[in-house]
Parts: sequence; structure tokens; C-alpha cells
Amino acid sequence: MSKIYLIFSIIFVLVSLPSISEEMSDFGKGYNAVQLKDYKKAFEFFQKSAEQGDAKAQFNLGAMYVRGLGTNQDYQKAVYWLQKAATQGLAGAQNSLGFLYEEGLGVPQDYSQAFAWYKKAAEQGDVSGQVLIGSMYSKGRGVAQDNQQAFMWYKKAAEQGNTEAQNNLGIMYKGGQGVSQDYQKASMWYKKAAEQGYAKAQNNLANMYRDGQGVPKDYKQAFVWYKKSAEQGFLDAQANLGVMYYAGYGVTQNTSQAIVWFEKAAEQGDPSIQNKLGLLYHYGKGVPQDYSKALAWYKKSAEQGYAESQFRLGIMYYLGEGVSQNFEKAIIFYKAAARQGHAKAQSNLQYMYDNGLDATKK
Repeated sequence: MSKIYLIFSIIFVLVSLPSISEEMSDFGKGYNAVQLKDYKKAFEFFQKSAEQGDAKAQFNLGAMYVRGLGTNQDYQKAVYWLQKAATQGLAGAQNSLGFLYEEGLGVPQDYSQAFAWYKKAAEQGDVSGQVLIGSMYSKGRGVAQDNQQAFMWYKKAAEQGNTEAQNNLGIMYKGGQGVSQDYQKASMWYKKAAEQGYAKAQNNLANMYRDGQGVPKDYKQAFVWYKKSAEQGFLDAQANLGVMYYAGYGVTQNTSQAIVWFEKAAEQGDPSIQNKLGLLYHYGKGVPQDYSKALAWYKKSAEQGYAESQFRLGIMYYLGEGVSQNFEKAIIFYKAAARQGHAKAQSNLQYMYDNGLDATKK
């Protein structure tokens, strides 16, 4: 579970509706202030209610300290108030307190404590708690790694409609983790999450259609699901959609659209896609040859340590493609790739040494 996901779940609770009896209470007034985005006033009302022992107000006060809404961000004070709410059995507070222990925010990082609080929420049937404890079992955090336990908790959450858990079940069925491998069930769970708009599951379902795993091979269906996921900004799907357009799988071949989607993925920092774009521009594969664009994408990728791009930059400097020929820089990039075991870079580097090309040439 990512930090962003949990913090957003805290905000969801922060604006949860008060009961009819609470509407005129300090908690209800705090809620109304949140609706008006008057977080300072909301903080004041929640604090009054929290000090009287109201668990929901304690939780929301803790949430405001986590987010720095209406007050300065203070994780230690967040822990103080979340602990009070969690001790009263409020599942959302238990999850949030567990998260702070897992991340070491306001308290020393303690996976055992995180696990304990997630478990309390999960055992109440709280879907977020079930996903969180499933993740702890999967990673072996605060508890011995146990895929069967992870599967069990993900299944409980998935059956309540949680998309992350449904996707995780798909992954576990596909990989045979904690359960017998079953591509059909993997596809089924991916589809449940995908139909609810979960981008990761949409990409995973598309992979199943592309590869014919658990479903008949169907490039058109793969294209449909990649596109849904890619349009939500999911990097892997953007790259996969680019491949579909480039190769004409499930759609009319369209290199310009392929480039559009490759660039979207590359702009998110994927070094392999940055390298792919570099190759397309370097050798004019489906696009006009453009050394300057090739160089730019190779550099972005190489700066992240991607060996193939380092090798390609070595070639460009060696041959003087789009840059002034420079053996010194060629050697620098060949060395960087060679250190990572890139065989062609090692061979080219040796050739330069053997032929006395290790002196600077500009």
C-alpha cells in the first residue's frame, strides 16, 4: 500500500458524514467547516470533540496533523490522537496508526506494531486493513513471509470489491503464489478490478489477452484494455500501447501514435522506453532519422544507468552522429556500459584500446 493511497484514505474519513445526532455537535460543526474548506475552524471543532473522547474526532484530528490541514504538520501529534481513536476500536485509525509505524512517521519504524494495528482493523472486516495485512504477509514485514496468508487476506478484501486486492489475487493466481497457478482465475480477478477502472488491472488483463493466458488470445481486446489503462497515465500500459500501434497488433499500424504513447511513458522516466525512442530516432525506424532526438532520449536513459543507452551514446560519439566525433566521450560511455556487463560495449572498448583510440579526439 503506497503512502499516497493511505493518506487519501485518511482524507476520505476526514470528510465522512456525521450522524444526524452529531450534526449540531462539535464534530458536526467540524465536518461542516471541512465542506467549506475552513480547515482552521474544522481543526478547532475536532479538537474540542476529541478532547471529550470522541473517537471519530480523534481520528480526524490525527488526520489533520498528518496532512497539515488547519495546523502545522506534526506526525507525533498525529500518532497521539490516532492512538486514542485506535484504542477505542476505530478501524480507520488502526490502519492509519499502523501506517505511521510502517513508515516511521512520528514514531520509530516498527513493522511489528504496524502489523498488529492492521490486524486489529482487518479482523473487524475492514477492507483497507485486509489489504494492508495482506501486503505485510506478502512482504514479510512484522511477520514471517507467508503467501498463503497474504492470499487469504487479499481474498477477503477482493470479495468486498476492493480493486487493489482483486488485482493482487490476479497476480498471485498467475504466478502460483500461495495458491495453485490458474490463469483463468487470474484473468477473472483482473477483469473484476479492470471493470471498476483500476489501471494496473486493466494493463494486466490486457497482457493476458495479448498472451492468451486464461483467455483466448485477442489483440483487439488487449488493445482496448491497454488504452483504458494508458489513458489513466499508467506507464506500463502506455509503453504497451505504443508497441501495439507500432506493430499493428489489434489496431491499424500507426507509427505516429506509437511515438505519442512511447513519449508519454518515457516522460514518466522509464529508461527502457527512453532507450527505445532513442533507437527509433537514431536509425529512423518508422520515423524520420533524427540524431538530436536520439541523443536526447539516450542521455535521459543513460543518466539512470541504463547500459544499452550508455552503449548507444558511445556509438554516437565514436561515429560523430549528431555530435562532434569524440573518442574520449565514447570511451566514457562504453566504460559505463561495460562495467554493467554489456558485451558489445566491452568489445568496442577493447577495440579502441587495441587501436590506440583512447586519446582525446574532437
